[in-house]
Order: sequence, then C-alpha cells, then structure tokens
Amino acid sequence: MQSSATTVDAYLAELPEERRDTIEAVRKVILDNLDDDYVETMAYGMIGYSIPHSVYPAGYHCNPKMPLPFAAIASQKNYVSVYLMGLYVGCIGDEENADVQWFRDAWAASGKKKLDMGKACVRFKHQDDAALDVIGESVKRIPAQRYIERYEAVLATSKSTSRKKKA
Repeated sequence: MQSSATTVDAYLAELPEERRDTIEAVRKVILDNLDDDYVETMAYGMIGYSIPHSVYPAGYHCNPKMPLPFAAIASQKNYVSVYLMGLYVGCIGDEENADVQWFRDAWAASGKKKLDMGKACVRFKHQDDAALDVIGESVKRIPAQRYIERYEAVLATSKSTSRKKKA
C-alpha cells in the first residue's frame, strides 16, 4: 500500500496503532544503527534511507534525480516490509553474498519466527516476529562508503556484461 504522505510523521500518523508501533520499532533500530552519511526520507510511498546527492552526486542509476536508496520500511496490506538493498547489492542471480548469508544465519539463531525474505525484502506481520537486533546489525555492517563501493562495482560489472552482449 503506497502512501501519498510527504513526511515520515504524516506516514506514521496514517497507520493503525499496532502497525505504527511495529514500524516505529523497526525505524528506531535502523536510525540507531545508521551511518551518518545516510538520510531518512519519504520515497516511493514509504520511509526510506538513502545516500543523498551531497554524499553521492551520481544518485540512483535508474533515476539520477533520486538519492541512492539503501533501505526502506513499508506497511503493506498484510505485513510490514523492510527492504534491505544494502544486503542484496552484489548478489549475482540466485547466488547470495556473504552479508545475505550472515543475515539468514543470524535471523535463524535469533529464535524468531521463520524468516520470510525475498531478494531484498524481509516480511513479517508483528513486531514480535522480527529479529530487530539482526535488522539493526545488518544496517550497521554496511556504512555508506562501503555501500557506494559495492554499488559502483555492480554497475561496472553490469555495464561490461551489457557491452559483451551487444558485441
């Protein structure tokens, strides 16, 4: 459910209380572990965390006018989604990188409900189902400069791959 809210406070205010409490708990964990080069914004109808143009002028390759997205939190119809692009960048096809494998192992070790994870999306229904400490640690493990390096490496690889396909 994409929101038309333009501020984080407005987004939170439109949520039902139980969902707001869950989103606020995830938000606090992210903010407590976020590198200072990231900023919190509203993007794509959800709470987003990105690297602003002042730190990474090139912006997001899909839309250079947008800052480089790193993570996001959204209230969907049936669950909360936490998008952790910082984990996923660098994965090739179905092959997961060491950060994703660490995340899966840490979640399993947390004793929380079984991990429901897509490529970069973690889904859960209630705050008690979420391994908040694992989410926080995953954010902390990827400072902005490391994320930029990995992002640029992936872009360079994809550009060289697309050139080979054209040849």
